[in-house]
Amino acid sequence: MTTLAGEPTTSVTGGMRGRHARAATIVAAWAAACADEYLIYDRDERWYFAAGVRADIRLTPSAVTIRYGETERVHDAGEDPAAALAAALKALPLADWRVYGHIDFDFCAPYLGAAHRLSPDDDLAYLFVPEREAVLDSTRLGEDEADVSAAITAAGPWCEELVALARTARDVDAPACGVDVSADPDDYRGRVAAAVADITAGRYEKVIMSREVAVDFAVDFPATYARGRAANSPARSFLMRCGGLSMTGFSPELVGAVDGSGTVVTEPLAGTRALGRSPEQDAAARIDLVTDPKEITEHAVSVRTSMSEIESVSVPGTTIVTEFMAVRERGSVQHLASTVQGILAPQHDPWQALRVLFPSVTASGIPKREAVDAIFRLEPQRRGRFCGAVVTASSRGELEAALVLRSVVDRAGRTTIRAGAGIVGQSRPEREFTETAEKLASIAPHLVARDGGEK
Repeated sequence: MTTLAGEPTTSVTGGMRGRHARAATIVAAWAAACADEYLIYDRDERWYFAAGVRADIRLTPSAVTIRYGETERVHDAGEDPAAALAAALKALPLADWRVYGHIDFDFCAPYLGAAHRLSPDDDLAYLFVPEREAVLDSTRLGEDEADVSAAITAAGPWCEELVALARTARDVDAPACGVDVSADPDDYRGRVAAAVADITAGRYEKVIMSREVAVDFAVDFPATYARGRAANSPARSFLMRCGGLSMTGFSPELVGAVDGSGTVVTEPLAGTRALGRSPEQDAAARIDLVTDPKEITEHAVSVRTSMSEIESVSVPGTTIVTEFMAVRERGSVQHLASTVQGILAPQHDPWQALRVLFPSVTASGIPKREAVDAIFRLEPQRRGRFCGAVVTASSRGELEAALVLRSVVDRAGRTTIRAGAGIVGQSRPEREFTETAEKLASIAPHLVARDGGEK
C-alpha cells in the first residue's frame, strides 16, 4: 500500500474520468451482487474490494470486542481508542492481515474531553479482516469492454465470477432523485453566528459547523456510487455495507496515512469556492478563493496545526510542507490545499499518528479540544460517521484514513447527507450556508432510489 503525498491541481482528463467511471460501474456491479458485508475503497487508480468477514473488531467507549471464527473476546476499551484498536489488531491470531472499516467522529471524544457526551454502547469504530479481496486496476482497462480480465486480481473461482460481472456491468440508467438542500430547519445560520461570537470572545480560533439533510427515500448505494464517482474527482472514494451501516462517498482529503517506509502525511483542505458552473465563473471563483483574506486565514491556521501534529509523532527535523495553498478540484467545489509530511518516530506506531491527526483539523477546528466541545454544544444531531474516516491498515505497518465527507449514510433506516464549513472570526452566516450547499452538490444530485424509493 502506498500513500499519496500530493494531488494534481487540475481537473482529471476526459479519458481518465471515463476510465474511472467505468471502474466505478464495475465495482458497483460487484457490490450489488454481494450477499456478504463488503467495503470498496478507491485509491491511486485501483479499486479494492473486501468481502466477507474473517475477523472483526468493534470499539465502543466501554469495550473492544474481537471476533474470530466462533471465538469472541471482550476487553476494556481504556481511555485511548487508538491504543485499544492497535492492541486488538495485535491480538488477532493471524500473522499477515489487512483490515478495512470506519471510525466515527466520536472516536475523538475520550481524548478531547468529551467522553461525557457518549453512552457506553455508542459505536466508535468497526474494522474487519475480509475473507476475500480483489483489486481492479483501472489503468489496465482496455478499449474492449468485454476483455477486463487483465485488470482484475483475485483468487480462485471468485476471480472468474468477478470477471463475468465486470463484462456485463452497464452504466446506471435509473434517474437520480436529488435532494433539496436549500432549507435551514435547524438554524444553521444562527449556529454560525453563535460560533463567530465564541471566536470573538476568544474561546477558540476556528470551528467547522455542519448541517444535516435527511433523505426521505431508500437509496440504492451501488448505483449512487457509480453515478457519483463519474461526476466527482475525489482523493478517495468508498462504498460499503458493513458494521451495521451502508455508506458511500467521495472523500476530498486524507486525515492521515503512514506508508511502509514510515512516512506520515496529512492533506488539509480549507477554503472553498463552487466549481462546474462555467469556465469563466470557475476561473473567477478560483481568483476569489486564492485572494480572499478569510479563506487564506482559515487555510493558514489549519496548516499550522497540521504541522504541529505531524511534528509531535515524527523524527525531529523531518516535518515539511511539500505543497502549500494549491487549488484542488473536488467535484462541485475547489479548495485551497496543502500537504504536510514527516518520518514517523520509532517510538510511535501508525495508530498513534492517527490519534494526533484525528479528527482532521479541517473537520473539527482550532484548538481541537475547544472546537470539538463547540461542535457537541451547537450541532443538534450527533455527527456519527460524518467527519470520521474510512480506514485501511495492514500488519506491515501501513495505515490510511480518508475523511468521510461528500457522503450519504444509512443506519437503521435513517438516511442522511451532511456538509460543513470552517468558521473563523471573519465568517458570514449566509456565505457559510452557501458553502455547505456547494459541497452538498457533490452528493445530493447523484442519489439513486432503490425499489421505488419506499423506506
